Amino acid sequence: MPDVAEFLAAHHFERARIEALPGDAGVRRYFRLHGGPRPALLLVAPPEHEDLGPFLRIGRLLAGAGLSVPAIIAADPGSGLALVEDFGDHLYAATLDAANTIPYYDAATDALVRLQAIAPPADLPAWDAAAMAMAAAATFLDWWWPAAFGTLPAGAIRAEFMAALADLLAPFAAGPKRLVHRDYFAGNLFWLAAREGVRRVGIIDFQDAARGHPAYDLVSLIEDARRDLPEGLAEREIARFLAASPDLEPVPFRAAMVVLAALRHVRVAGLWVRLALRDAKPGYLAHGPRTWARLAAALARPEAAPLRAFFDRHIPPEKRGNPALAAA
Repeated sequence: MPDVAEFLAAHHFERARIEALPGDAGVRRYFRLHGGPRPALLLVAPPEHEDLGPFLRIGRLLAGAGLSVPAIIAADPGSGLALVEDFGDHLYAATLDAANTIPYYDAATDALVRLQAIAPPADLPAWDAAAMAMAAAATFLDWWWPAAFGTLPAGAIRAEFMAALADLLAPFAAGPKRLVHRDYFAGNLFWLAAREGVRRVGIIDFQDAARGHPAYDLVSLIEDARRDLPEGLAEREIARFLAASPDLEPVPFRAAMVVLAALRHVRVAGLWVRLALRDAKPGYLAHGPRTWARLAAALARPEAAPLRAFFDRHIPPEKRGNPALAAA
């Protein structure tokens, strides 16, 4: 990797003081630059782990639709380095703790409608039933299961899990396909009060955008595994989204939300364990109880019957939570 100091100097940030910002679940890191020619962040995405190209490409796509994404000041995709606009400290995840949440979520829903109005490029990856099932298995079966039961699941169990997910998702295989962010939640949104309309919502971490069901991102937003929403706010945002999307049929859309919530919460329940065991980030286990509560609510719905049947056959109620091994 080229020297960071060399990259900064090439773009007139050689005198900037570098401040590391807290990391999240991914491998990329951000550093705030103080004293440069303009407010900026240094983005470091190790090329052996992440291709910076999709971040740059999807960013241009969203910006072209009038959405707020970090402007690119300079980038060297080969080295995994970029200088990007600094949105400041008003991350939704922090701001919502001390604010009336309704305007923030209304704006986030409106920005999501705008995002999903963008025609997804034909070569964008598909976030379809097969991709979602594989992602769920990679966390739940490969990490949660051995932590909970002491061994990887037998081949027959794995096959049954995948069949349950296929049955779960089958009714929506032919449903609408739109551009989906794939991780549209408060931790990836900023409040930019000086801007207007949907541009008040700063959007980051969009590099994994794909073609998928429009309900997926709304589930990510209102069934956030890291926070609880005020009573009635989730329903308000569903109604707001549907009112702005007259091409979507409300009944199948709401059914798809239940199914995708069950799928997402299974994957995320395993993700917390993987982060704790593989990445030495046990703090994420604090979100386990909420994730499992949301999963239980989804499994109780008739739309989630195939996955509920798998759980009833193989995972007793006392096992449905963070494994003791992961918490150790």
